[in-house]
Formats: sequence, C-alpha cells, structure tokens
Amino acid sequence: MKAFARLLLLVLCAALLLQLFFVARIAVMAWLDPESTTYQRSEAWQLAHSEDGLRWRQQWVDYGKISSNLTRAVIASEDAGFMDHHGVQWDAIQKAWQRNAKAEAKAGQSDSGKPAKVYGGSTITQQLAKNLLLSGERNFLRKGQELLLAQLLELMLSKQRILEIYLNNVEWGHGVFGAEAAAQHYFRKSAAQLSASEAARLAAMLPAPKRFEKMPQSRYLAQRTRTIARYIPMVTAP
Repeated sequence: MKAFARLLLLVLCAALLLQLFFVARIAVMAWLDPESTTYQRSEAWQLAHSEDGLRWRQQWVDYGKISSNLTRAVIASEDAGFMDHHGVQWDAIQKAWQRNAKAEAKAGQSDSGKPAKVYGGSTITQQLAKNLLLSGERNFLRKGQELLLAQLLELMLSKQRILEIYLNNVEWGHGVFGAEAAAQHYFRKSAAQLSASEAARLAAMLPAPKRFEKMPQSRYLAQRTRTIARYIPMVTAP
C-alpha cells in the first residue's frame, strides 16, 4: 500500500507540474509569439522524412496586418460564437457527442467496415489549445486537457491575441502555416490585401486544408466559400 500511495503521489505531482508548465507557456504568449506548435513540429518531422522533403511556408504577421475579411471569415466558418464564449461551447460539444454516438451505432450496424465519421464541436480557442500544446491523439484525457487549456487561454489572453496566434499558426496546406503564407501561396499577395471572396475561400479550406489544396475545383469548396462570404459583413471580430 505504501508503494502504491507513493506512486499515486508521484503521478499527482507530475500532473500538477504539467499544468503549471502549461500555465507558464500561456502566460509568456501574452508578450512573446510562439515559435512553433506541437502540431507543426509533428508535421515538420513527417515532411522531413517524406519523398519531397521539408517544404515549409510560414511568416508571422501582427494582427493589424491581417485583413479583417480573413479574421471575420474564419470566425464565421469555424466559431460563430467566438466573441461571446469563454473558450468552450458546451452545447456544441454535447451535440457533437450525440452525433458521434449515432454515427458509431450506424457504423456498427453496417457491413461496409468503414469507420464512423467523427464530428467536432471545437471552438477556435480549443483548436489553438490542441495544436499549440497537445498531441493529436483522440481520447477523453486529452480532450479534458484541451477543455482546461482553452479556458486558461481565454483567462490569460485577449480574444485578439488568441485569434492572432491561431491565424499565424493554423495549417492551410502541406507545409503551409499561417495567414501570410496562405495568402502568398494561393493568391500571391499579403494577408493584409485579401478580398472578401479570397478570405472566404481560405476559411472554407480549414476543416481539410490538405485535401482542398489538391481539389481547387471542388463544388463543395465553392459553395462553402459563397456561404462564408455572405456572412462576413455580419461578423464582429476583436
């Protein structure tokens, strides 16, 4: 029993130290721009060991140098309640869990052998927490950590700073990270110069940027782009 109690104490201490590490990382980000994210480091490793080698496009730009068309388009596409929530939208998570349960049940009754489609309910803040500090694995422990980190981000950083870090690090294609790199890659212009239609197209790519990079003529992408473009004037951004 003493050995078990000692082991349990060590585990709890390690967990506490990890949370303190995360708090310190987030606090520093109020002033310093993160050099990379956990997801980016994972992608860089995979690209470096691929046939094409490491091809990386990323350039940090301040929030004021990103077109308001893009900030509003991303909010419209990814998280319409961004300005109102505190990092997590519990209703969206509950609905996503319900949809996933139904999808898993349907997949279990099917003989196709295809895995169930996974639906997400993540806010922009949750996406940032996951990509910035966590691994890509899917389990309840990681999801719980994501929810905690999302609320810490909202507590310690402003909405503008959260969106600035997100837009400078989000993936927009193979080795393409951040708004400036995406604007240069797809439209040969700076992120500050993006029109509403161009911004809407970039926002429409976010759920699956690598796939849509290879499918520029996708009808779904075109339709989604038009929908987002209509909402841009109605969106409030920080």
